[in-house]
Amino acid sequence: MTNLQESLRRELLRTNRSGAYSSSTLVDCNTRKYHGLLVVPVPELDDENHVLLSSLDCTVIQHGAEFNLGLHKYQGNNFSPNGHKYIREFDASLVPTTTYRVGGVILKKEVIFQHYEDRILIRYTLVDAHSATTLRFRPFLAFRSVRQFTHENSTASREYHEVDGGIKTCMYAGYPDLYMQFSKKNEFIFQPDWYRGVEYPKEQERGYASNEDLYVPGYFEMPIKKGESIVFSGSTSQIKSSSLKKLFDEEVADRAPRDNFYHSLVAAAHQFHNRMPNGDRYLLAGYPWFKARARDTFIALPGLTLSIGEVDYFEKVMKTAEKGLREFMADKPLSVKIYEIEQPDVPLWAVWAIQQYAKEAGRDQCYKLYGKLLQDIVSYIIKGGHPNLRLDENGLLYSNGRDKAVTWMNSTANGRPVVPRSGYIVEFNALWYNALKFCASMAADKGDEKGAQDLEKRAELAKASFVDTFVNEYGYLLDYVDGNMMDWSVRPNMIFAVALDYSPLSQQQMKSVVDICTRELLTPKGLRSLSPKSGGYNPIYVGPQTQRDYAYHQGTAWPWLGGFYMEASLKLYKRSRLSFIERQLVGYEDEMDYHAIGTISELFDGNPPFHGRGAMSFAMNVAEILRTLQLMDKYSYQK
Repeated sequence: MTNLQESLRRELLRTNRSGAYSSSTLVDCNTRKYHGLLVVPVPELDDENHVLLSSLDCTVIQHGAEFNLGLHKYQGNNFSPNGHKYIREFDASLVPTTTYRVGGVILKKEVIFQHYEDRILIRYTLVDAHSATTLRFRPFLAFRSVRQFTHENSTASREYHEVDGGIKTCMYAGYPDLYMQFSKKNEFIFQPDWYRGVEYPKEQERGYASNEDLYVPGYFEMPIKKGESIVFSGSTSQIKSSSLKKLFDEEVADRAPRDNFYHSLVAAAHQFHNRMPNGDRYLLAGYPWFKARARDTFIALPGLTLSIGEVDYFEKVMKTAEKGLREFMADKPLSVKIYEIEQPDVPLWAVWAIQQYAKEAGRDQCYKLYGKLLQDIVSYIIKGGHPNLRLDENGLLYSNGRDKAVTWMNSTANGRPVVPRSGYIVEFNALWYNALKFCASMAADKGDEKGAQDLEKRAELAKASFVDTFVNEYGYLLDYVDGNMMDWSVRPNMIFAVALDYSPLSQQQMKSVVDICTRELLTPKGLRSLSPKSGGYNPIYVGPQTQRDYAYHQGTAWPWLGGFYMEASLKLYKRSRLSFIERQLVGYEDEMDYHAIGTISELFDGNPPFHGRGAMSFAMNVAEILRTLQLMDKYSYQK
C-alpha cells in the first residue's frame, strides 16, 4: 500500500445497481477523471455520470498535531499530503477496509455504496488511542461530467445550508444538492478554497487533458473516543443522521464476501445491473464509461445471470431488451436506453442468448416466453427488414461495413473503421446457421412441421455456402468475404463457428480451427484479436486515442473470446481438456487483485506480460468466465 507504483494501479469499484458508482485507487488517490467517491447520473442535464464528491480527506488531530490521511497527485509528480504512508492494512473481502496507524492512534475506515440509492457511506472507527483525538473531514467537490474537468471559476456557488448532522450544497444550477452528513454532532467550519492542479495520470497516459481544480467548501470537525464509530453519508438525498449507523450495518449484512474467485466474479456480475425508476432493467457494458449496449447485453446476459442461477434477472433484462428489439424491427423510436441496437448482428446474438436460456429454464418455458420473438427475429431477417443485413440467394447474410464499423471490432480512425469487416462476415453467418437450426428444433418441438422444414432447408443451404465461402486450404476460416475481397488475417471470430451449439463445420474442420486458434491466438488472458503472424499486428494498447484505436482489435487479447474458445475446446475434447481450461482460468484469478480489485479489465496486451487495459470492469469478460466455470462443472459430471 505504501508503494505508490503498486497501489496506484490497483483500482476499486463499487456500484449501486442504479447507474451510480464510487471508484478510486486503493490509497484513495484519484488517477482518472472518472474516479470519485460519489459519481451519479443526472438525467436532467445529460446522459452522462457526474462526479459530485471527488474525495473526502480525513485528518487525525492529537495534541494540536495534524496527520492528514488524504492523498492527491499534483503536477510535477508531487503527491500531497502523503496519507498513504500511515496505511497498515487493506482488506476488500467484504467491504473495502483500510487501517491507518498514526503513532498510538489506530483508525479503521470502511466504505460501502448503498444499493439502489445514490449514497456513499463511510464508517470511521477509532480502534486505539492514548489521548484525546479529533477528526477533521475536508470534502473535495467537482460537480462535473465524467467527460470533463472543473476549474476555478466565479460561477460556482459557495452557498450551503445546515441540515441534520451536516450541510447541503450545490455548486451549479441544474445539479442535485449534495448532502454531507455525519452520525455524530459536528462543527462545520466554512473555509472555501480551490485546490489547484490536481492531476490524473491515467488520463495523461491516454493522451488526454489531465488536471483540474477542486472546490473545498470548508471542513467538519468532531471528537472521537476509543472504540467509537462515526458514519459519514454523501448523497443526493437527506437522511436522518441517527439512522446512519443502522443503515451501514444493514448494508454490510447484505453483502456476500468476495472470499474466492467465484464469489468475486458473482459480486462483479451484480455491479453491471442497472435498474431504472420505471422498472426497466439493463446490463451496463462496463465501468467507468460504458452504457447499456445491445450486443454486449445479449453476449453478457447468459453468463451474468443464468450461470449463477439468476434466471429471473435474465427475464427482467430480456423483457426490456425485447421491447427495444421490437421497436427497432417495427422502425419505431426507441423507448429504452439501449445503444447500438441497429448493429446487424444484434438480433442474432439475441437468439443465442435465448438459446442459453432454453438450456437452463427448459425449452417449454423458453418457447412460452420467447417463441414468438424467435419467430419474429428470423422472419424479420428473411424478409430483409434490417437496413444492413441482406439474406442472399446462397443462404448467407451480407452486411456492409466498409464505411461504418458493424461488428464488435468497432474501432474507427479518421471516421473510418480500422478493421473494415464487410460482406459475408464469419461470425454473423455462424450465428445465422445456429439461429436457423435452433429455431427449427423449437418449431419441431411445438409440432410446426412445415415451419421446421423450411428453416432446416435454409440451414442446409447456409451450411454448404458457409463451408464454400469461409473454409480455406490452410485449415482456418476467412474473416470476411466481399466479392473478390477475402480477408486472410487469422482472427478469433472463426471460433464462434465451432463454439455455437450448431456448427456448419465438420468435426475435422472444427478441430483445425481450434488448433490454429490455440497456436496463434491463445494467451493467458483470452484470444488475441489478430495473430502475430498476420500483417498489422499491434498488441500493446497504450498511448493517445488514435494510437490505441489502431491497436484495439489488432492483437490485443479479450477474455470473452477466450470463453467461446474454451467452450469450443470442451465441445470437441470433452473432459480431456478440463485441466487445460483450469490452467487458463488461473490467469484470470491472478487478475482479480491486480487492476480493478475483484473484476476483469476490458482487454489485455497481446504480448507478455499481458497488462490489463481500457475500462476497469467489462461485462462480457466477467460473463464468459462465469459461463466457462459453469461449463466446466457440467463436463466434470459427465461420464
